Amino acid sequence: MAELLYFTGTMDSGKSTLALQTNHNYAARGRVGRIFTSHDRAGSARVSSRLGLVHEALEVGPDLDFWHYVVDSLTHGARIDYLICDEAQFYTPRQVDQLARIVDELQIDVFCFGILTDFRTSLFAGSARLIELADRIQTLQVEALCWCGKRATHNARTENGEMVTEGDVIVVGDVADLDETPAEIGYEVLCRQHHRRRMTSARARAVSMIGDPLPFG
Repeated sequence: MAELLYFTGTMDSGKSTLALQTNHNYAARGRVGRIFTSHDRAGSARVSSRLGLVHEALEVGPDLDFWHYVVDSLTHGARIDYLICDEAQFYTPRQVDQLARIVDELQIDVFCFGILTDFRTSLFAGSARLIELADRIQTLQVEALCWCGKRATHNARTENGEMVTEGDVIVVGDVADLDETPAEIGYEVLCRQHHRRRMTSARARAVSMIGDPLPFG
């Protein structure tokens, strides 16, 4: 039986790598699929991994209808055995409903990959709907780490190294190396404690010069 699966984790936990590996494994067995993405850091219509892997994809905009795309492709003689859907947190709830319908009525496997919450710790609309509908939800086993060494659980947006909690939900950026100069707009994975305290790696380096602030206030 076909399934709707959602593989999730924080940024820097290997979601896009797993998406590309899943596509490779299925294609190597003679199956034919389609790869979709939305707002990838490498640009439109591309799935990219921080390990350097890149694959062409179909860009998912808010007007894309997955059901009509797949049915139209099959009607014109195309073969589709599975769908790879990266950055699925950016899909609309309606698009997630379409993916579920594809699984149930066309018996096509759908593999979704994405993060659960935005930089404000609120669920993305696409992720919320996937939690409601997916046959299986799997947390990635590769754990991203906060700068302190604890398991990272939250995605923080930074501006010039300073954490921000207001702004547009979708702003394309990447997780920077902690040894690099902070980008104007970037992202950093943090444990819950340091997300609550807005303690990015850059701020931690700065306060280390004058002593760690008390954990309240």
